[in-house]
Amino acid sequence: MGRKSVKEGLARLSRHKLFKVVPIVVLIAEIVIRIGAVIVVPRNRRPTAAMAWLMAIFVAPIPGTLFFSLFGTTKLPKARRDKQQEINNFILETTEGLDLVSKNETWPEWFSSVVELNRTLGAMPLVGGNDVKLLPDYTESIAAMTAAVEAAEKYVHVEFYILSRDATTMPFFDALLAAQKRGVTVRVLYDHISTIRSPKGRATRRWLRANDIDFWEMLPFYPFRSSWRRPDLRNHRKVLVIDGLVGFMGSQNMVDPSYNKRSNIRQGLRWKDLMVKIEGPTVAGVNAIFITDWYSETDELLTRETESIRVVESSDTLDCQIVPSGPGFEGENNLRLFNALLYAAQQRLVIVSPYFVPDDSMLYAITTAAERGVDVHLFACEVADQAVVYHAQRSYYEALLRAGVRIFLYEKPVVLHAKHFTIDDEVAVIGSSNMDMRSFSLNFEVSLLVRGRRFVDALRKVEEDYLLHSRELLLEDWLQRPVRSQLLDNVSRLTAAVQ
Repeated sequence: MGRKSVKEGLARLSRHKLFKVVPIVVLIAEIVIRIGAVIVVPRNRRPTAAMAWLMAIFVAPIPGTLFFSLFGTTKLPKARRDKQQEINNFILETTEGLDLVSKNETWPEWFSSVVELNRTLGAMPLVGGNDVKLLPDYTESIAAMTAAVEAAEKYVHVEFYILSRDATTMPFFDALLAAQKRGVTVRVLYDHISTIRSPKGRATRRWLRANDIDFWEMLPFYPFRSSWRRPDLRNHRKVLVIDGLVGFMGSQNMVDPSYNKRSNIRQGLRWKDLMVKIEGPTVAGVNAIFITDWYSETDELLTRETESIRVVESSDTLDCQIVPSGPGFEGENNLRLFNALLYAAQQRLVIVSPYFVPDDSMLYAITTAAERGVDVHLFACEVADQAVVYHAQRSYYEALLRAGVRIFLYEKPVVLHAKHFTIDDEVAVIGSSNMDMRSFSLNFEVSLLVRGRRFVDALRKVEEDYLLHSRELLLEDWLQRPVRSQLLDNVSRLTAAVQ
């Protein structure tokens, strides 16, 4: 037998042994992965989410483990969470306006405990001496923000989930450039993935860079540049602060109401949002949100200009509390606030959320409110821009309707993107947070809690306008929807469990 034949024989023998060994190794690895998953996955995770992840790992251990390593935790790196705690301490030491809170006969008995909850979770206190103006018109909102930038003397802090320089927002960007040229400090933040994925996102980045405007991308995802984190964690906040005297926040992105997407334009989809203009000590809290995110991305801690705080001179000012939430906090601040308010409602509860995919605790809170006699209204969209979320949301309608919740669908082609709710006649919440698991666990959000009858009355008028453009969904009609729709709704609902 020649040397070549011996080598070929040894090679065949090696391959034969390898073919026998590899399946055994893979089998052992899969068993170890499954056992390890049972130990690791359920830890500090909702049972529904744990079961979903375990099912994925048990069905396909290696791919399931890979996906779990990418998407299995909502926590940011410890250094980032430490920065959040440092900012919390900073906020506690520098807040003004606490003595202006007006505890009068209209103060609900339960309100103090909700304020304390928010203070414990997010560090922001309730402060008085504020004025808050609603901006329900998309174009007028951009015009108001542009005018505020044009009047800036010291600094402009811009933070949006989506920042797009287009035909609608051009005046705002022109105002930013003019402010910088006259010596105003302009700082800009935008969410990296969401802005860059938008049709004019990259062009907007090039414009900012070409004009030497100081900007940073929030939660940048550059896996090959040491910017690795769970890729679907997003900064969903919309905040604008001028000189520490005027603040804006709410649900509206700085982008054309079509979002410049061909599919939206083809369908005639237009976004309807709600922003607020704030004056008074609470503006410092809005600015603290920007300071937090700027520090997180740049390592530069900006000193708040406390001398700029201005109390509104009026006998009918509002008490306000900023409620930040997101992966930087240990608890789900917005979910806890919302649930506390839902259980506190005594007469009326009106909820507006374009993406409504509640967890069990919120679903129970809402249905319980309706069942104990509270008049509960939910405004949602008749049309959707996100198919999976749209169908997942619809899967909750039957339970809500059976409990007595009245559901109103805003007429297409408008996407009602506003996010707010009112509790009885004295308290309201408005901000960037949807009532879904993404906003509760994955997104950085900011909400504004407002106590004051005149503000709630103004928000009620906005809700009344929604009613004029909505149709009520009735249980008997809903139960007659096609089987195909029911299947899509129920399958989509499963996606809400994986967090």
